[in-house]
Amino acid sequence: MRCARVIVVGNEKGGSGKSTVAMHISVALLKAGYRVATIDLDAQQRSFTSYIDNRREWAKRVSRDLEIPPHFCIGQNAGGDEAASGAELVDTVEGLSANYDFIVIDTPGHAGTMTRLAHSMADTLVTPLNDSFVDFDLLGVVDPESFIVSGVSHYSKMVDEVRQQRQREHDRAIDWIVVRNRLSMIGTRNKRLVGDALAELARRLGFRSIDGLAERMIFREFFPRGLTALDDLDETTLGTRPTMSHATARREVANLINAMGISPKVASAAGDGNQDLDAA
Repeated sequence: MRCARVIVVGNEKGGSGKSTVAMHISVALLKAGYRVATIDLDAQQRSFTSYIDNRREWAKRVSRDLEIPPHFCIGQNAGGDEAASGAELVDTVEGLSANYDFIVIDTPGHAGTMTRLAHSMADTLVTPLNDSFVDFDLLGVVDPESFIVSGVSHYSKMVDEVRQQRQREHDRAIDWIVVRNRLSMIGTRNKRLVGDALAELARRLGFRSIDGLAERMIFREFFPRGLTALDDLDETTLGTRPTMSHATARREVANLINAMGISPKVASAAGDGNQDLDAA
């Protein structure tokens, strides 16, 4: 019987910030004292895998003890055989579930058997979405004149199907969270219209829409060093002097983790105390 809570970061559109969100969720959970394992399902792009590899190498270079989860990239040796990759994913999750509190899975930016399988395994589904109607089209359709939601799109239909299947077969709900990424830091007409459309679609489909990461250059700069906004904001770790933007990014990530409903204070694996996610 599976014990670990599976968090799937999914979106069938590239460039939405899936790997960045997956990495920040993983590090936040590790800093809170949870046992976390991570899985990358995109054996071609390997963005999540590269992020963790970069973190391991940067930790050595600056002689810092950065939290790094056990990581698995599924399908590297399957030669494109989706059945073999699917079996590898199931076996990996089952093998990890008894020894970890959370398993964070990053999915490819396209539709496919592996993407659907991962979604069906989710206890929590996190869908990063750039704050524009170009990306909103993944979830729903709006009237071009009024911008009122007029229908749902293919990805939403797929998620709805796997949620119903999960409920029927396992009597367990999938908590679906849509994260608005690359938010403008000023109020704009687009920001308001996208927000209104997401609110309407959330009522129809039963997901929660929460604010994610703003459009900040530092999130792109973190990747080559494998860093996150939750790491020590000092010059040695960052490789540069910290700025107010780093502190603001940390608050955004803490708000995202807390909005997911994860307890902000947990006992560490050694049982020696609690740590607040806001202070991570």
